[in-house]
Amino acid sequence: MAPGHYDAVIPSLATNWERLPNSAAWRFTLDPAAAFASGTKLTPEDCRFSLDRARHAADGAGQFVTNIATVAVSGLNAIDIELHRPDEAFLSTLASPQFAILERTLVEAQGNNAGNNGTEWLNQHSAGSGPYVLAGWSRRQSIQLTANPRPWRDPAAFRRITIAHIPYPAAQLRAIQKGDIDVAFNLIPEQIAALESDRAVRIQKIRSLDFVYLALTADPAVNKPLAAIAVRQAVGAAIDYEDLLGRLLGGSATRPAHFLPIGVPGSTEAIAAQVGYHQSLDRARTLLRAAGYGDGIEVQLSYADDAIAGITYHSLARKLQTDLGRVGIKLKLDMKNPANLRADYLAGKLQAVLAFWHPPVIESRVWAEATIDRVGKRLGWTAPNVIPPLIDDAAAAADPAQAAVLWSNFQAAMVEQATLIPLFQPTYQVAIRTGIAKFPLTAAGWMADLSAAKPA
Repeated sequence: MAPGHYDAVIPSLATNWERLPNSAAWRFTLDPAAAFASGTKLTPEDCRFSLDRARHAADGAGQFVTNIATVAVSGLNAIDIELHRPDEAFLSTLASPQFAILERTLVEAQGNNAGNNGTEWLNQHSAGSGPYVLAGWSRRQSIQLTANPRPWRDPAAFRRITIAHIPYPAAQLRAIQKGDIDVAFNLIPEQIAALESDRAVRIQKIRSLDFVYLALTADPAVNKPLAAIAVRQAVGAAIDYEDLLGRLLGGSATRPAHFLPIGVPGSTEAIAAQVGYHQSLDRARTLLRAAGYGDGIEVQLSYADDAIAGITYHSLARKLQTDLGRVGIKLKLDMKNPANLRADYLAGKLQAVLAFWHPPVIESRVWAEATIDRVGKRLGWTAPNVIPPLIDDAAAAADPAQAAVLWSNFQAAMVEQATLIPLFQPTYQVAIRTGIAKFPLTAAGWMADLSAAKPA
């Protein structure tokens, strides 16, 4: 999928696909030249194995393809995927990284040895057919990629790629100025401006489909005041969104109405302006008084010791602390290790959390359903009965204009609930040294297409 065209898939391993007549099935014809890095020919049986493995894997990929009924080999070089119901968006879901095709015999051997379907082995090895293979990985340190020794397409442009974990923007700035790294992803606006005159560096920009949001519990056992919808609405009304986008992010961001990032069907800046959150301190104070908390409340805000799009979560937390303090909502800041934060968030233990949404697939229904299912459960919140049908109707609408209206209605209903408050959808500004001639950026669930990167 190309940036800005997330509903149009591009041929890769499959050279052709078509819906079978009078059915909800699709047939995918494979490139006959395709082969794995081991040199083994890639077959339809590898595709069947890989998709079935992803559908039933414990790591969660299966939740995005519950509409698949069966995957079967068809003919010499094709597979048929039967769906429970017709679904055009299935194609963009299938193009996501979770559904990469793996070498069946290699993964099955490792899975049988380890008893985990090969997952642990795949964390440190490759079993794919792309231009690079995984040579090593260390959490919060680096990822090492080396060129595929047996490419079936054009060979890799680099012998080795190192993806280094450098969490702090100042360290990234120094490294790219010295030439220690070729690409820096996490610079703040002031640092981007400082590089504008550096002839050895260029800046590339792309609006992402990621966003940072504030999640509020609705569980009275976790925080009694936040269980009241009026209190959560007061939080949403107290935040100075314009200051966040302007001063903290230098204008390099936008803000969706809810969990549908701007740029996908059903989410636009106009819809966000119409139904999204807006600051009104008077309304926030009125809502608190109506809920019986006119004297204020205290909320613990948890967030990661990390940064995103050039801003640390701590800076964002302090900004929210100031904004909410104006209406009597006292934030107690709680910075955590990212792994611990995620564990506590998934367990529903947090009162309020700054979280990052990274699109697993490019499909509005998936994102919308996450808000009322997985994310809602973490917050002790159950969607009112009127909301699930809004998702069903919007996803089923064949007319784009009708779908846009229905998705707007869904977002307005979720804004009213105020359990999830989108804060910003960043425009990624990436610094690239001129020794790299081509470095395609993408917002479709990952930030760069390394397979297409080229040296000068």
